[in-house]
Amino acid sequence: MVKFAWLCSHESYQPEELVEQAVLAEQAGFDTVLGSDHFHPWVDDVSAAGFVWSWLGSVAARTERVELGTSVTCPLFHYHPGLIAQASATVQRLSGGRLLLGLGSGEAINETPLGWEFPGYGERMGRMREALEIIRRLHAGEKLDHDGEYYRTTTARLYSPPTAPVPTLLAAGGPKSAAFAGTHADGLITSVKNPQDTLTKVIEPFRAAAAERGNDNPRILATRWTVLAGDDDEAWRALGPMRGLRAPGRLEAADPAVLRERADAMDRAEVLGSYTLVADADELVEAYRPLVEEVDAEWVSIQVASNDPVAAIKLIGESVLPRLRELAS
Repeated sequence: MVKFAWLCSHESYQPEELVEQAVLAEQAGFDTVLGSDHFHPWVDDVSAAGFVWSWLGSVAARTERVELGTSVTCPLFHYHPGLIAQASATVQRLSGGRLLLGLGSGEAINETPLGWEFPGYGERMGRMREALEIIRRLHAGEKLDHDGEYYRTTTARLYSPPTAPVPTLLAAGGPKSAAFAGTHADGLITSVKNPQDTLTKVIEPFRAAAAERGNDNPRILATRWTVLAGDDDEAWRALGPMRGLRAPGRLEAADPAVLRERADAMDRAEVLGSYTLVADADELVEAYRPLVEEVDAEWVSIQVASNDPVAAIKLIGESVLPRLRELAS
């Protein structure tokens, strides 16, 4: 049975607004609420960047049923993996076991401002392998002495450990990262634009690696960004906080002002063309139908940029989720 998630975009709204979005998403019938994790946002003019781990504690106290998760947090640089083990264990306890730990290998915009160099893919994957081991062993209750290539711990132990295993999902957009996720994590987070491409390049390598590891229940969270707007002008306003995400050099930039300038120098049609634009509930259903019918994901994350997120959540709860659940049945 497919579960449906609402993404609370910490780059777009202040954390107190996102707490209310999460509460409303639970009331609207979502199964899961996810939060992105940024130190810097994608632009500097209409944006935000709250601390997702504080926010998750608040949401845990204000909700009863929905799963909570990060999509995604990076345990490699400005967070030591031991801190992510502690943070996730605490939220797992505060939420009554509702946490999903979504991890990714980071972006310069979140690491460089705090003094970290942002290395290439090989080092990031080496760090991730080591970080996952540390998180897993601390979650399991070990007192950990670890002297690795990237991280050290000395008699590290969680004295408020999770009460049950915390599912760990790893973000991937290509076959190498997908196979890594299948080998080292419980599940996969992947963004879907063309379902067949995602199946071939990401999901199949992930499942093959998971099967080789002996994981017969590999878990998949499929995401897609949509923009809910009546016309291009409305869509551009809705994308205001996220427009730097499509700017050149976004993986290397540290200053949101730079990404704002680059994004605003681009042709708006090029930026808008990289998103799925929808005008109403019918088009939202069609946008997410392939993730339900073709991808065979456990979770489908509905990620919507709009000028009225409260209205969007209510619309989706009333007119989109019931139809998507029917497609999934």
